[in-house]
Amino acid sequence: MDELKALPKIDLHCHLDGSLSKQFIESCLNKSIDSNDLTAPFDCASLAEYLTKFDIPVSCIQTKENLKNAVLDLIKQAKEDNIKYIEIRFAPTLSLNPDLSYRDIYEGVIEGSRDGLKQYGIYSNIIICAMRHHTSEQNLAMLKSGREYLGSGVCALDLAGDEAGFSNELFSYLFEEASRLDMPFTVHSGECRNVNNIRIAVEAGAKRIGHGICLGNDKELMRLCKEKHIGFELCPTSNYQTKAVKPGEAYPLRDFLDCGIAATVNTDNRTVSNTSMSREYEFITEKLNIAKDELIQLYKNSIELSFANDDIKNILFKEIRA
Repeated sequence: MDELKALPKIDLHCHLDGSLSKQFIESCLNKSIDSNDLTAPFDCASLAEYLTKFDIPVSCIQTKENLKNAVLDLIKQAKEDNIKYIEIRFAPTLSLNPDLSYRDIYEGVIEGSRDGLKQYGIYSNIIICAMRHHTSEQNLAMLKSGREYLGSGVCALDLAGDEAGFSNELFSYLFEEASRLDMPFTVHSGECRNVNNIRIAVEAGAKRIGHGICLGNDKELMRLCKEKHIGFELCPTSNYQTKAVKPGEAYPLRDFLDCGIAATVNTDNRTVSNTSMSREYEFITEKLNIAKDELIQLYKNSIELSFANDDIKNILFKEIRA
């Protein structure tokens, strides 16, 4: 484990609310919290059950100061995990309240990101999430306000939430507006075994797919994703918890790499899944037939697929040349 922890890492799929430390949450709420209220069991019945663990942490990011400190809390964890770059995603609308505007929300998380670089030397960017259960008016307002910060701390858009209840075909308006605004986007797709959601996202212009576990069920789509160099943000621990991969089923990472699919490995939710990048590396090397030298390829994939600018990408490449 020490050898894996020493490797440089990149996390492209990490939710802020699902990754807040227990200590941070308790300091915000000024009371003790049972770890079981924050961490999902490994044998979750579904993604919907997994998502119930987000209510408490979301209540902790309802002020500008807490948003800044939440990002710092996550970047501190990233430092301990030897992560060199992290894309932190969150849903701004879940923090919107009468005392907190979108401008306050964005400035809070961006300030935390910048302070994280100063204090811990970790590069980061923010991905803003539209939510499947929100109205089109809510999602478009969030997107348009966030677009003002593209390149200044915000790097992309995401669509998250209950995929089984709200398929991608309902969000053409969001993908079209993101394209019109030149806002790059990734989309949670194929986590709930609906391969058509992956196709819709790719055809709409998504640069990356969050999870995409069931891609192998459609060989034609698999070839298309390879040709387009679509990135796949795999999160092994989370994928088993949410039953995106059922017990006894083969995890697709090995097949993705062998077929030339641009795959990455990420944490998804460090606290909810009780994981870290080092633990994910340990899992894939011990259980998924991933050789340790292939971890370097995963790191390179993450650099290439990241929404970071070229200067940051060059710095990240140097980490593996040293």
